[in-house]
Amino acid sequence: MKHTYNIQGMTCNGCRTSVEQKLSQVDGVTNATVNLEKEEAIVEMDSHIDTTTFQKALPEKYTISEKKVEKNVFANSDNGNVENVFSEAENEKSKLQQLKPLLIILGYISIATVLLNYNRENWDGAMLDFMGLFFIVFSFFKILDLKGFPESFKMYDPLAKVMPTYGWVYPFVETALGLMFLMRFEIPIALISTLIILGTTTVGVTKILLDKKSIQCACLGTALKLPMTEATFIENAIMIVMAVVMLIKYIN
Repeated sequence: MKHTYNIQGMTCNGCRTSVEQKLSQVDGVTNATVNLEKEEAIVEMDSHIDTTTFQKALPEKYTISEKKVEKNVFANSDNGNVENVFSEAENEKSKLQQLKPLLIILGYISIATVLLNYNRENWDGAMLDFMGLFFIVFSFFKILDLKGFPESFKMYDPLAKVMPTYGWVYPFVETALGLMFLMRFEIPIALISTLIILGTTTVGVTKILLDKKSIQCACLGTALKLPMTEATFIENAIMIVMAVVMLIKYIN
């Protein structure tokens, strides 16, 4: 079942991420999506959970109340549950639509990589350019909301869960790795670091996907709301494979 709640007290994306995380952790909740602009939360649950339970899960600065939704005459009934057809159609988006920003960004990075290497005799450095641009661009979106990103990141990254400070420095680590790849500085160290940080994150992503939890992916920070899907796993896997290939070349 799905319920909509009013949330008072949110002032930034960091607040939204925090509220979303706290609601998602309540027993019986399968998914929680918070909208900062509308000051509301849509919570999906296995069975009814009273508002008091949600209020206890949130910090004192936030107030939650159930939103009364007027029923539309254009509604259909299924096993006694009345749903608004038009509202449902508006809320449901395909994975492709949700991942559109990510796909566009990866497309631009790929085009930039081709332009940097098309006139070279060999493309040995193309992977390094792609990885460098990847880290620079993705770190930029994370730095846009340094307060909200750590909260969202620790929902699935194992290291960020036990060491909150790691979530704060992670965007800057990505920036440093991006510059190292583009400047061809200490490449073996950059490759090993990439394997460690992306390998750790991929473990968390895999667990979320296997548990079939619906949470926000923090790969582009909190500025762009992306769902955690198989695309996140594939995106990390591609970078890990590139790092392994390049590391083997440098070792040999």
